[in-house]
Amino acid sequence: MATGLLALLDDVAAIAKLAAASLDDVAAQTAKTGAKAAGVVIDDAAVTPRYVVGLSPARELPIIAKIALGSLKNKLLFLLPACIFLGYFAPWAITPLLMVGGVYLCYEGAEKLYEAIAPHDAHKHEAAEMGTSDPVALENQKVAGAIRTDFILSAEIMALTLANVAASNIYTQAAVLASVGILITLAVYGVVALIVKADDIGLALATSSVGLVKAFGRGLVIGVPLFLSILAMIGTAAMLWVGGSILVHGMAQLGFHGPEYFIDTIAVGVGAVSAYLTKVLHWTTTSALQAVLAILIGGMTIVLVHASARLIRRLRPQNP
Repeated sequence: MATGLLALLDDVAAIAKLAAASLDDVAAQTAKTGAKAAGVVIDDAAVTPRYVVGLSPARELPIIAKIALGSLKNKLLFLLPACIFLGYFAPWAITPLLMVGGVYLCYEGAEKLYEAIAPHDAHKHEAAEMGTSDPVALENQKVAGAIRTDFILSAEIMALTLANVAASNIYTQAAVLASVGILITLAVYGVVALIVKADDIGLALATSSVGLVKAFGRGLVIGVPLFLSILAMIGTAAMLWVGGSILVHGMAQLGFHGPEYFIDTIAVGVGAVSAYLTKVLHWTTTSALQAVLAILIGGMTIVLVHASARLIRRLRPQNP
């Protein structure tokens, strides 16, 4: 009896050690993949604040909460099962699907540029929708647009995570994917909430009787609108960079190495200009060229989308 009890305790201890090792592995893999996805995380944080610009300050945090909830649903309910399924049954489909998402980001980024250059011609359909006097409809449109964009960025994050844990068992994969999805969502939308409420924080600090605090509060009030405008531009650039990067790397994985080789050759040449800034110049040049490619592809997509919309309107039966 005693021997059986000791054996049982040994088994329990072994299981506990195994579980602890598994948790350590999940934690290590989560930290590793989170670091690799840092670039996409920054893009996500830069893109999101533009969806609350122009709306009531009282609705900013609720809107961000809705987008964050939508982001969690994207990652945990759709992308996590899809990653596990595709990783086991159709790994060949992951790259093409990511490239479709890359084209969408190119389209969104290029359309924002077009709208800035020709505001009366570009994005007419969105301008008409956003011109609605119904604040609830406007809010829903903003949230839906943010969640759609988040889906693409989340897919890239989850794909990077899956690639890093591809050799692990399915349980570790699921745990790491879920951990990365939750932690990154909390981090991104926590930062976004702080950014969009910084002006309110500034107003509160500006009423302080302490001179330095009061001055800091006034600086926030004055600087936040400019910062949000700059951040919106960063968000557009981020969409172009990420979209172009997805397409370039996707083409390379499918066997078309020309674009990646061309960009890398130029980046290596530019990086050689300075021995101290080689990595910085290489990364900057690579990102800029990927963004240029994204603008070209996004521009072609805009033409195709608008031409298709006109064709559909012509073919649609007219009401008598």
